[in-house]
Amino acid sequence: MQEIKCPKCGEVFQVDETGYAAILKQVRDQEFENAIKEREQIFLTEKENAVKLAQSETKTQLTDVLNKKELELAELNAKIQAESKSKELAIAEVKSQKDMEIAKLKAQIASFETDKELAISKAVNEKEKELSEKENCIVKLNAQIETNQKENQLKEQSLKDQYEEKLRFKDEEIAHYKDFKARLSTKMIGETLEQHCEIEFNKIRPTGFQNAYFEKDNDARTGSKGDYIFREADENGTEFISIMFEMKNEMDSTSTKKKNEDFLKELDKDRCEKNCEYAVLVSLLEPDNELYNSGIVDMSHKYPKMYVIRPQFFIPMITLLRNASLNSLKYKQELAVIKNQNIDISNFEETMNDFKEKFARNYELASKKFKTAIEEIDKTIDHLQKTKEALLSSENNLRLANNKAEDLTIKRLTKNNPTMARKFAELEKSKLS
Repeated sequence: MQEIKCPKCGEVFQVDETGYAAILKQVRDQEFENAIKEREQIFLTEKENAVKLAQSETKTQLTDVLNKKELELAELNAKIQAESKSKELAIAEVKSQKDMEIAKLKAQIASFETDKELAISKAVNEKEKELSEKENCIVKLNAQIETNQKENQLKEQSLKDQYEEKLRFKDEEIAHYKDFKARLSTKMIGETLEQHCEIEFNKIRPTGFQNAYFEKDNDARTGSKGDYIFREADENGTEFISIMFEMKNEMDSTSTKKKNEDFLKELDKDRCEKNCEYAVLVSLLEPDNELYNSGIVDMSHKYPKMYVIRPQFFIPMITLLRNASLNSLKYKQELAVIKNQNIDISNFEETMNDFKEKFARNYELASKKFKTAIEEIDKTIDHLQKTKEALLSSENNLRLANNKAEDLTIKRLTKNNPTMARKFAELEKSKLS
């Protein structure tokens, strides 16, 4: 309870917090309203002054802009007049230059016409001379053409005679070979082709194939065998090419004609059993087949690394395959090194994987224990957090209560109220006395 003395009657009376707050509110509201009115009047005065100042500045700026525009218009008029005069002078000058150029052109045209007439007459004379010379040349060319035609006829007759002679010689040679084949058996013809290929290879063996193996295939343990096997290795003993050869031929008088494809399956089987990389059929079968007569025929679409050739391509075929294998030999050597490296890498990877598995098992066990401990810690933290929130809420309520108690002081009640301050001061003096 608070004691308050009335300033009119001097009566002292007591009021509770609600009544005291109502009295304090009345005093503060009146002062606040007076302050608002005073600030509103000041704002209106400042606003009027600002509007008047802005109007004055705007009027001054407009006057300056109008003066500048008038000066600019005067300058533009002067420039336009000067340019019009200069244009008139330029037009007059151009017109005089054009008249002079026209006079010059007329003089040039007259001179050109004269020169043209002279040139035409000169050209006519030259053309007449050329026509006479061409007529003489035509007469000479006709005579030369007749001579050339006679020479060509003689050459054509000579070539015809030579061709007929060669054709007759070929017919005789064909008849000779037919007679020769008729006197040979099928086995003899095949052996003759094998001997031909062996002789051709032995001719070049000393120069290009000193380290090569080229022998007949006599191993028939698997039930079949090829005719010849070609193998070659480098100086380290690494084989880089191997070819299984089969030679086939037949007599012209044979009733059942064989085809090259009839022997490909068996040849591929022999190649695989003898561990050869390539298979080559040297054949004189199907002599009228344009495919086999055109050159080397690749049969890889039916059997891997298989070719059919005529006997004249026997040596070129060996050379081509050998050179291709020599080019790939370096890559084969590098591949062997890489394979050895891959073995070491595989062992390293196995050791690494074993370590990873063991480490993973230990990690899993430790992870489970860590997870359990973390869950317990989280529960404890949650409990402590709730306790902290409850304590903070209590502290806040106490702080608000303390603030309210501090606000209820004589000094705050008499702030901005000199009358009440004076009354409370008098009351305090009377108590002391």
